[in-house]
Amino acid sequence: MLHTRTGAFPIGFRRGWSAWQKDLPGLVAWAKENGLGVVDLGGDGDTAGAAVTEAGLKIGSVDLRAWSGLITADDAKREAAIAENNAYIAAAAAVGGKNFFTVLLPDDVVRSRRENLALAIEGLSAIVPALEAVDGHVVIEGWPGPGALACTPEGYRAVLDAIPSKAIGINYDPSHLIRMGIDPIRFLEEFKDRVFHVHGKDTEIFNEAVYEYGTEQEPTMFGGRGFGGPTWRYTIPGHGEMRWTRAFEILAANGYQGAVSIELEDLHFNTDEAGEKAGLLAGAHFLAAA
Repeated sequence: MLHTRTGAFPIGFRRGWSAWQKDLPGLVAWAKENGLGVVDLGGDGDTAGAAVTEAGLKIGSVDLRAWSGLITADDAKREAAIAENNAYIAAAAAVGGKNFFTVLLPDDVVRSRRENLALAIEGLSAIVPALEAVDGHVVIEGWPGPGALACTPEGYRAVLDAIPSKAIGINYDPSHLIRMGIDPIRFLEEFKDRVFHVHGKDTEIFNEAVYEYGTEQEPTMFGGRGFGGPTWRYTIPGHGEMRWTRAFEILAANGYQGAVSIELEDLHFNTDEAGEKAGLLAGAHFLAAA
């Protein structure tokens, strides 16, 4: 199976949404044939996880459920989300899922960020006992979507300082940090103790577009870009700005025990089945040399 040259971390990928990836037995067989030893699953980790582990592969992460239900002022909705996730955590962990992926997306993006942050801390704290019981982790990705919390160092720090249990951690995806202009290496140096999963995704920055459009206003004439914006686009590892070898050095020195899972969002490869497979393999072999 493929591993990174630095740190010897197993390499895999996050299951996508296209037709061939919905065929889980076929997906697992293709992964094994091509040396990819890790698969990340969605919110079906409790039912799909066995197909991955029984094939001799590892589960990198499974999606937490009812994301916005954990960040709501509606007591009944929050209690339902807590109960659903507590049961799901136990069931997914029983088949090998220990990292529970989420983005902190509140149910009411109009509410102030400080209020939503307090609700997020309350909701996450409520599932800590279930996570600790199975040696599991919530791994928060910093996708800067509408109203999303814990995307920047300020946001992550606020959540992690408020919940010192390592049951609450980070899905380190440097593509989002690069997109926002945040140094991904400095971020990793600060938060390395709370990183329990890594996404292999990169970002290309278009400096001429930054000059043309800036970063604060929506462009007038820009026509759009798949998996990107006016000044940036997501890429496979090696096609962007990320210093992967340095990141793996930091992780290895800190005793990181997890995997690196490629999240394929790249307009040059998200075309058809052949393109997606080519992108996953190109990214994996780059990481294997990093």
